[in-house]
Amino acid sequence: MLHVEHIGNGPDLVLLHGWGLHGGIFRSVTPALAQRCRLHIVDLPGHGRSAPLPGDYTLENVAHAVAAVVPEHASWLGWSLGGRIALAAASQGEAIDRLVLVGTNPCFTQRPDWPHAMPEGEFEQFAASVRDNWETTLQRFLAIQARGSERAREELRALRQELFSHGQPQPAALAGALEILRQADLRAALPDITQPTLVLHGARDTLAPLAAAEYTASQLPRGRLRAIAGAGHAPFLSHPDEFLAALEAFLQ
Repeated sequence: MLHVEHIGNGPDLVLLHGWGLHGGIFRSVTPALAQRCRLHIVDLPGHGRSAPLPGDYTLENVAHAVAAVVPEHASWLGWSLGGRIALAAASQGEAIDRLVLVGTNPCFTQRPDWPHAMPEGEFEQFAASVRDNWETTLQRFLAIQARGSERAREELRALRQELFSHGQPQPAALAGALEILRQADLRAALPDITQPTLVLHGARDTLAPLAAAEYTASQLPRGRLRAIAGAGHAPFLSHPDEFLAALEAFLQ
């Protein structure tokens, strides 16, 4: 069973975190959001306070597991890996009203026709490090996420404070989620996702380059891009006021 924290009042908004973390990562913006929305803050399978996934750790299974524990016809906000899960759920026909994709890359590793992503060799080295020493690698990954932001120091401090506040992630879940990042290519699914979608991206994101967000917004029939100047991969941490303003305008 997935751990879901429910707070606030108003239209339903699901929050999905990124790889290796948990729903507490949104703590800096949840008080403001809870004044306008009923929040459903999910710890993904094997992350934070959630049990591991009973079956295979695939993108489709994770998306289905999330949909089973949140209200139908909610808006889904996914950050990084969470954004890919939100896209997968929408493409599978789950009852989602709106999507917000934060720092989301539809294809996380480079392909011959897709340069806007992590090089395959770099990803393989990272995956090997996770297998050898996942705790140290996870700490290093936080620095990668903060890279590029004009407020990188503050962003990294916030990531480190939250890292294990819901408990440690399961190594099997880390490995399974890495396989999702390695294999899943959602570019072909984008034209069939018809929900109004806000692509909310840090203009200085080095993990999911802005060009990937521009492509995503252009391929979604009802997509719009909002780039936050000076922000890196986690704009809700580094630029919360700009993040909240863009999100609230879209949800209204």
